[in-house]
Amino acid sequence: MTDRRASQEPVQGGGLRGDFGKTGKWIYAFFAVHMLAFGLSGFFMAYADDRPDLTFLYLHGGFACLVYLVFYLALFGVDEVQWMFINAGLGLFGIYAQIDLILGAFGKRASDFPPSVHVIPFLYYVLYTFLLHQAFLDFSGARDKPHRRRIVDAVYVIGSLLVYGVIWLKTR
Repeated sequence: MTDRRASQEPVQGGGLRGDFGKTGKWIYAFFAVHMLAFGLSGFFMAYADDRPDLTFLYLHGGFACLVYLVFYLALFGVDEVQWMFINAGLGLFGIYAQIDLILGAFGKRASDFPPSVHVIPFLYYVLYTFLLHQAFLDFSGARDKPHRRRIVDAVYVIGSLLVYGVIWLKTR
């Protein structure tokens, strides 16, 4: 048996960790498409006029989010997954603004729904933005270069705040 921690080194040319590191950067496309499909189904179920019971919504979306989290821990490691919580902090503002913008296309507003309905769409958003941040680190070659990483992280945070702010202002 090999020590799992020994396999937690970055894969050359990318940041994927653990046994999944051999798969390469294509994993971003796989998860982006897969999560988009599940995220859209969760979004439409949550905000439909005849939405399913909240228990079903939580079981359907919550189980999927838990599975993605397990994969993220295996692929990226705990240190990188901590960025998901940074994304969540940024995302509380951004998610609400973007969901409000999307719902506006359907003549609805985020405030038309109780907070409990937003849980699954918010979780998907956090998971998706985490994947986006990881892709930025890998495709910019910044993951293992501290100076470059600080720049990419700063651009990511500032860019996110600018996009969210513009969306929020447009929906007011």
